Amino acid sequence: MTFPSILPPREYLGQQQRLVDAELDRLVPPESAPPETIHRAMRYSLFAGGKRIRPILCMEAAHTVCDAPDGVVAAACSLELIHTYSLIHDDLPALDNDDYRRGKLTNHKVFGDAMAILAGDALLTLAFQVLAELPVSGDRRARLIAELSTAAGTVGGMIGGQVADLEGEGKPPDQQLLETIHRAKTGALLRASLRMGAMYAGATEEQYRALSCYGEHMGLAFQIVDDILDVEESSEALGKTAGKDAQQQKITFPAVYGLPTSRSMAEAECEHAHRVLEGFGPRAVRLHELADLIVRRKS
Repeated sequence: MTFPSILPPREYLGQQQRLVDAELDRLVPPESAPPETIHRAMRYSLFAGGKRIRPILCMEAAHTVCDAPDGVVAAACSLELIHTYSLIHDDLPALDNDDYRRGKLTNHKVFGDAMAILAGDALLTLAFQVLAELPVSGDRRARLIAELSTAAGTVGGMIGGQVADLEGEGKPPDQQLLETIHRAKTGALLRASLRMGAMYAGATEEQYRALSCYGEHMGLAFQIVDDILDVEESSEALGKTAGKDAQQQKITFPAVYGLPTSRSMAEAECEHAHRVLEGFGPRAVRLHELADLIVRRKS
């Protein structure tokens, strides 16, 4: 699907990534601030080259509702703080035990297990401080905090999905368990990105539902593609150890459905996402482009 836009999609994505990085740099204490070690560890993983998909989706959801609402980039950055904390903890020896993330040594390989745990804890805590200080009404701040904490939590949220993923290792591939894992582990935070952008911009109920639905479809598409790339791409291309899913006997889309069907499922989720945006017209051009980029990415 092709849509007219001012900047080509990848140039636009780079522009938005730089905007997010600048705000993260402002929000996170500098390396020179005591205690220096924890701030070095936080920044090491936060600025290791992430794609910033979640904050960009949040900002675009807000822009789809109204023109450039003030302060939305800070709200969006709370999602990246949560995402990075989860990656630091995921890579620890007690969980996925990975040596590389985003093409660099994982946090615990550089700073040790204890400091990596604390760096993740600190990013998690900072995310909610950022939301608490947003220049919006108290009611809107409360809704944003509730949305992010639920998406990152245990009941249908990221941590609940990670638990199901961990406990599912070595079990026979199962469609229901697969959906439970990924709608929570990856999908909840991606959906929250759209919901938080909609909330921040004061979306109507109809706009909120449409953006939430887009988030659900893109969350699932994102994870399907992630599972496919773990099979097909090299560690160099991914920036992390390839083939870990099969090695750890994880329940993935290729394990349950095979690669061809998994690819078709990702494309179908992308098409669903395009359709739910129809009511926004040209205001949703960037969300359409992001859907295509997410499904066609190679890392």
